[in-house]
Parts: sequence; C-alpha cells; structure tokens
Amino acid sequence: MSQPHAGVVQMNDEDVKAGQAKPSIARTYSYLLGDRDYYAVDQEIGQYFMDALPGSVRIATTARRAVERAVREIARDGVGQFIDFGCGLPTVDNVHQIAQRELPDARVVYVDNDPIVVAHGRARMATDGQTIVILADARDPASIYDNADARSLLDFDQPVGLLFSAVLGFVNDDEDPYGIVRFWVERIASGSRVYIAHFRSGYNEETVATEQKLQGTWGRGRWRGDSEITKLFAGLDILPPGLVPCAQWRPESGPREITSWEQLIVSGLAAKP
Repeated sequence: MSQPHAGVVQMNDEDVKAGQAKPSIARTYSYLLGDRDYYAVDQEIGQYFMDALPGSVRIATTARRAVERAVREIARDGVGQFIDFGCGLPTVDNVHQIAQRELPDARVVYVDNDPIVVAHGRARMATDGQTIVILADARDPASIYDNADARSLLDFDQPVGLLFSAVLGFVNDDEDPYGIVRFWVERIASGSRVYIAHFRSGYNEETVATEQKLQGTWGRGRWRGDSEITKLFAGLDILPPGLVPCAQWRPESGPREITSWEQLIVSGLAAKP
C-alpha cells in the first residue's frame, strides 16, 4: 500500500484503506490546488494531468475561485444555509468560512461519498454546531434530504443554497443528472439558489483529450454541451451573467481574456421563483 502524504491522517476503516489504493477525485483535486491531503497514487495521477494537460491547475483553481464567489453572493442575498455536494477535502477557505463572514449564523452541510474526505472534513470543518459533514452520494438525493443530521441543521421551509461544483460531470447519463437537480428543485423553498459548475464538451481541441483522460482515470462521467448544461437549471431563473466560463462568472477584477483551458468549465447561478 502506498504511503500517504504527511497531511493525510492514517485511518483504520477497511473501506478507507481500500480507497488509498486507487486515485480519488477529491484527493487529486486537492493535489492540483496545491493543498496537502493526498496519497502517492493521487499525486501520480495529478502530476500526470499536469504534465499531459498543462491547463489542469488553471482549471482546478478557476473552478474553486468561482464557487467561492458564488457562496459569497448567495450569502449576500440573505440565504444562510447551504449543501455542498461532492465537497472534497478541506482547503484554505471553505464554504462555511466564506458564508459565515457574510452571515455569522450560516449553516453548511458538506456531502461526499469518499470516507477519507468525510473523516478529514469532520476533523477540520465540522468544528462548530453550524457545520456538519455527512457520508452520502449526490446521486442518491433522497438519502441526503432525509438524513437526520442534515435535517437537524437545515430548515427546508427556508431558502437554501445548493452547490454542485464540478460534480454533475461525474454523473453518467443513465444516472439521470437532470433528475438529481429536479429532486431538489421540487423540494427547496422559493428564493433558494442553485449553483452548478460543469465541464463543457465540444468547445475546442483540448476538450476531447482532457475528457478522455479523466474518464479513463475514474471510469465514469460525461462532459456536456452548453445546451445540455443549461437544461440542468430547469424550473429555475438563471441569474446574470448566465452560463459562462467560471473565470468570467462575476469576477472580482475587471474583464480579461481567458485561456482555452478556462473555457472548458462553465458555471451558472439560478434562483427558484
């Protein structure tokens, strides 16, 4: 078994041990972001992406900065509770920290299906009564909606912010990504926000190679065209600036020319009427 990077806590659970033997989406993403929580197997595949796809780090950081801005905007709109699907490993500035700077009482439920991610999240993010991390799969929304811990923290009669950042691109067509979002749209209160970031297909020559490498590594997922991604927002009002590359979604600085790599991932924020 490969030895973990120094930032990873040793786990005894057999499921967690099994996870150390193969690359994890969350841990590889952590490596690309320059964070510390990954194993040798994740470093290997992360470095492979960096060498073969020079824009990998730019894609990862662009997506991360966009979701940070989205959380800030949602909180400024007065929405004080969040669900972060496929939350990944803790990073420098996490959803609950960003939200609570705007709304000190903001509450966050982090969701991930990787036991290692959940263990780290519980140790480093669930440090107050306003934040929890649950082991669940975004592809099974009912298990999250009915989760007792989530329901003890969230009030679904009030607006909630749902974050699907680079998650639905790992959901196959036969797993019905549209149905996953629709499940939540049918249950959340008016005024809720839904943020989606998704890899886009068919944009340029890098798209096919990048998509094939990612699918070959994790054996799942599909990138989608802009029209397909827009359909994920069915029943919602997409807010300005619409569905755009993450780098162009309400940037903190002025407009700039973005790279071809940054064109590969788009995002949008929508409100439930």
